[in-house]
Amino acid sequence: MDLNQYQIVLVNLDPTMGSEIKKTRPCFIVSPDEMNKHLRTIVVAPMTTKSKKYPTRIEVKHDNKIGWIVIDQIRTIAKQRILKSLGRLSQPEIKELKSVLKETFVD
Repeated sequence: MDLNQYQIVLVNLDPTMGSEIKKTRPCFIVSPDEMNKHLRTIVVAPMTTKSKKYPTRIEVKHDNKIGWIVIDQIRTIAKQRILKSLGRLSQPEIKELKSVLKETFVD
C-alpha cells in the first residue's frame, strides 16, 4: 500500500498506555512522502468524533461524520499497524492542518 502525507488510514493503536488514544481508528498521515517511502515507521495523528474545540484539534468531515484530528496525540507507529486506506483530507483541511502544526510545533 502506498502511504502518502495527508492520507487517512485505519490504524490499530493498541496497546496504549495512560491517556493515549486507544483502539482501531482513522488517523491521518503527518510524515512526508520521502519518509513514508523509506522508513518502516510512519508519523500519524489520530482522529476522534468525541472532542471539544481545542487549539490543537482540527475539525474535519470524514465518512459523513464530523470529527477532529488530534494534533496533541501525534505518534510514530510501525506500518504494520495500518489496516487500510480510507481517503484523503481536503485542500482546505490540509491548509488548516499546516497552520495548526506550525503554530503548535514551530515557534
